[in-house]
Amino acid sequence: MADFFKLKVADIYKETKDTVVISFDVPDNLKAQFQFKQGQHLTLRKEINGQDIRRSYSLCSSPLDNQWKVAVKTIRQGVFSNYAFNELKKGDELQVMAPHGEFFVDCEPESSKNYIAFAAGSGITPTLSIIKTHLLQEPNSTFKLFYLNRTVKSIIFKEEIEQLKNQFFERFQVFYFLTKEQRDIPFLNGRFDEEKLGILTKTFIDIPDTDHAFICGPQDMIFLIRDELQKAGLSKDKIHYELFFSGSSEEENKHIAEILEEKADGTQVTIIDGGKEFHFIMDDDFDNILDGALAAGADLPFACKGGVCSTCKCQVVEGSVKMKVNYALEEKEVAQNYVLSCQAVPTSEKVVVNFDV
Repeated sequence: MADFFKLKVADIYKETKDTVVISFDVPDNLKAQFQFKQGQHLTLRKEINGQDIRRSYSLCSSPLDNQWKVAVKTIRQGVFSNYAFNELKKGDELQVMAPHGEFFVDCEPESSKNYIAFAAGSGITPTLSIIKTHLLQEPNSTFKLFYLNRTVKSIIFKEEIEQLKNQFFERFQVFYFLTKEQRDIPFLNGRFDEEKLGILTKTFIDIPDTDHAFICGPQDMIFLIRDELQKAGLSKDKIHYELFFSGSSEEENKHIAEILEEKADGTQVTIIDGGKEFHFIMDDDFDNILDGALAAGADLPFACKGGVCSTCKCQVVEGSVKMKVNYALEEKEVAQNYVLSCQAVPTSEKVVVNFDV
């Protein structure tokens, strides 16, 4: 069952000309359920113009702050983001799902680790939570942030980042890259590319001494940085990323078409959720288990429906499915038969999936 809780907006303010920061008032009786790890996100739900709108936003506060804050950047034709920016106000209520997500590594207070992070635009939101938490909980660790924006004024949380730099001046370094303004240092102008990343990995980043890398932003940037870090010698299991949006490439569209050719007709699906079973037969109108289940009347957790947020994660316990895309699950999760139900195309006559995992 998709468990949402009504939370009041404790505060809302404009961080930049196109971004608002929303703080929630979490009552004492829900604080245990709303405890979170740095890098996790909240799924927000609101009926807007008769539509059930759900969106996931990363928590930009640290678990140590005892605050629940998200940043929402407006996008053109963004139903929820425009509502949040133009209409939402202090004291309003939103339905909110408890924090979830896997974009983190556990803190080890006794360890001395070296972290790096790449972020673009609103990709700073989970990254800021991660940086702050590790710096506070690991007094011997260091962090380097490479942060891409259009202009200085568009830098989200610049003041807070500068405060962290002053507080941890020996352990935290920030490099701002701009695409629409010229910096005094030419290297800091423009987007990340292979040449720039080659310089970073040779001059600014000690790859053998890097324990973990975090990347958050658009798909093309993430995959480029991931690949270049691996080429430079950073182990794949040390690279963690979270997409903020995605777009299917020609190769992915071909892959999706091939999977849809394998879709079984009239699959009998059993959903295990909240200790109860829900049964339905896949309709030809839907190609994935989540949409088929929702159309049949199931109440399941979901947010992006794009294979990005992992809110709809479940485990296949019988039968077989194939995912159209997967931007959220780690290889070890896939090996344990976890799937994103919004991307799971049934390929057997019967499928049983368990959401209670």
